[in-house]
Amino acid sequence: MVNGNSKTSDEMRENLNFSFPGSVWERELGGSPSPLNAIIIGSGPSGLAAAILLAQIGLRVVIIDRKQFPRHRPGETLHPGIEPLLKQLGVADRVFSADFLRHEGNWVKWEGDLRFVPFGEDDAGKWRGFQAWRADFDAILLDRAIALGVEVRQPCRALQPIVSANRIAGIETSDGYLPASFVIDAAGGGHWLARQLKLPINNYSPRLIAYFGYVEGDCSIRDRAPAIVADKDGWIWTAKVRPHLYQWTRLPFRNQPIEKNWIPEEFHGLQPKGKTSTADVTWRLVPACAGSGYFMVGDAAAVVDPASSHGVLKAIMSGMMAAHLIIQIVKGAIELEAIQAYRQWVDNWFHHDISRLKELYAILPNPPHWL
Repeated sequence: MVNGNSKTSDEMRENLNFSFPGSVWERELGGSPSPLNAIIIGSGPSGLAAAILLAQIGLRVVIIDRKQFPRHRPGETLHPGIEPLLKQLGVADRVFSADFLRHEGNWVKWEGDLRFVPFGEDDAGKWRGFQAWRADFDAILLDRAIALGVEVRQPCRALQPIVSANRIAGIETSDGYLPASFVIDAAGGGHWLARQLKLPINNYSPRLIAYFGYVEGDCSIRDRAPAIVADKDGWIWTAKVRPHLYQWTRLPFRNQPIEKNWIPEEFHGLQPKGKTSTADVTWRLVPACAGSGYFMVGDAAAVVDPASSHGVLKAIMSGMMAAHLIIQIVKGAIELEAIQAYRQWVDNWFHHDISRLKELYAILPNPPHWL
C-alpha cells in the first residue's frame, strides 16, 4: 500500500521474466500439448491465472472450490503493474470496462506529514491503479477460464492429496477421487496442501491480525485516492471502493484486538456495513512451495501483510509462473529444475518484501519492538 511508485512497478515487471538463459527453459513451446490434467484448489486470482494460462494452450484443467460463486471478498487496490498481466490473461478489456474506481497514487502519512505519492508515469501518461471490487474481479477471471474450457466444481471440498510413488497424483474430494498430473494449491493462507503434507511453514514475524470492514455514506477526503496512515500502534488503510461505500483496514503491531464497533476517525458519522472481519497476515513462507506433482501459489506459498502493497499482483504472478513451469515440464523440461526455480523465485520475492517492510516500519516514530 505504501510503495506505489515507479520503482515498485519496474520491480514487479522484472520479476515476471520467465527466461532462464542457458537452460531447458529457452525451448520453444510449439507442438501439441499432452493431455495433462491439472487440479487447482481455489478460485481466487492466483488459481484462476494459472488455470487461464494452462487452458490457453489446451491443457485440461479442473478448479475445485469449497464455496459457491458469487461470494463476498474484501476490495483490492490493484497496482498499475498488473495491466500487462491482464492483457496476457485476455481480461484487460473487461477489467477496464468494469467501472472500477481508478486513482493515480495513495495518500501516505508515515514518518512525517500527509503527502500524496503517485504511482508514476511514462510517455502514455500517468499510471492509475484500480480499486477493484473483488467479487466482480474474480468473476471476470472465472468467466475467462470457463470460456477456455476449464471445468469448475463449486462447491467441492479438497479432502486429502493422493500420493503415489512419492508424487502428488491427484486429490480426494467431496465429489470423489480426481487424478491429475499436477495439483496447484491456490486455497490461501490456510496452507491446505502444506499442512496435509506436513511441510514446514516458517514464520518471520509475531502473529499479525488485520481487521477490515466497510462503511456507507460520503467521505469527500477519501474520494480522490486511498490513504495509509501510521500511528503509535500500527497503521490504518482507508479507500473508496464503490459509490457511497468505503473500506478500512487496521493492522495493530501488537497482538491486541481492536475495540468493538471501531472505525477510523475519518469515517465517524458514516454507517457501518456488515461486521468487522479479520485476516491472519503473519509473515510466513512455505520453503517447499513446489514439489513432485505440485505447486503452491498466492498466499498458499507465502504471506506478508498488506502494507507490501501488491497482494493481488503477486498472487496473479505466482499463478502464472507456476502455470508457465508446468507447461515447460509438459514440453519436456526437467521437473526438478522447475521445482527449484519456483522455490527460489518465491523465496527471493518473499525476502525482498519483508526486507522492504522492515525498512518501512523501522522509520516510524514508534517502530514495532519485534523488528
